[in-house]
Amino acid sequence: MDGISLSIQELLADSEYGLGLSLIAGKQGLSHRITSSRIQKPGLALAGYTEHLHPDRLQVLGNTEISYLLQSDNLVAAKNLAALCKFPISCFIVTKALRPPDMLVELAESHSIPVLATPHQSSTFISLITKFLEERLLPNTHLHGVLMDVLGVGVLLSGKSGIGKSECALDLVIRGHRLVADDMVFIKKKMPAVLVGHAEESLQYLMEIRGLGIINIKDLYGVSAIRDKKIVDMQLELVEWDESHEYDRLGIDDRTVSILGIEIPHIVIPVRPGRNLGSIIEVAARNNLLKGMGYHSARDFQERLLARIEARPLGDEVE
Repeated sequence: MDGISLSIQELLADSEYGLGLSLIAGKQGLSHRITSSRIQKPGLALAGYTEHLHPDRLQVLGNTEISYLLQSDNLVAAKNLAALCKFPISCFIVTKALRPPDMLVELAESHSIPVLATPHQSSTFISLITKFLEERLLPNTHLHGVLMDVLGVGVLLSGKSGIGKSECALDLVIRGHRLVADDMVFIKKKMPAVLVGHAEESLQYLMEIRGLGIINIKDLYGVSAIRDKKIVDMQLELVEWDESHEYDRLGIDDRTVSILGIEIPHIVIPVRPGRNLGSIIEVAARNNLLKGMGYHSARDFQERLLARIEARPLGDEVE
């Protein structure tokens, strides 16, 4: 989804990634938004060269930048820093618990630019903040369905309410496969082209079975029956059987569906009494694994059939 951002206040409040940030100045700018997971060290900008400055990125000031501001000619440094602060800088972050120069604090206060400090080394902090921003700024969406880990394949079951997605997922759990999310699947796009699905925290490990109610898969079947998250490898759409509709019987043409701009295999499975959906989904997962290894059974059959037709001598037709 476009337009994902987070505020400097959210950055400051983090406790999960161990950023260790504290506010030094610029409290008025804590509402500034961050939209990019990339950071910048503004060394050349402090020397007066601002052509390639990206003010929307976090500006990390390490030992080199702070030493330059403290040791260079005060008038030159003050002039360059004043010019830098006129840009819409999202935030300055000082590493190694270094004490920022007074002129930086004063200029940041006057321009409402937050100045944060962290005890981490620059390289360590850049690694931590990059992971944090990539996770928080990833494109995401949510879909109605069930996500299962079937033989290591992330299978997203979709279909209209009441079609039997949860019952099918329960059958798969009984067969030894693993539940990731039921009813609502939250999906994030991870670079370069991977979809990762998980459940909302309050719904984790829970499944709704009509007539039975809410059950906890972790409590019933143990930790081996659940997963916190899984890469989404394929989507299986359950639809009501329609006698007038011609369903794919060969599987030669691979269909796909786009989720957050990433194409994944999409298979439509008609549902009617007597069809063992658990077995069908298992076979679909195994077949997807084979395709990943370069073997396509339907196309192999087609090629062998065409080869036999071409090899048949003329006049050998059956009357």
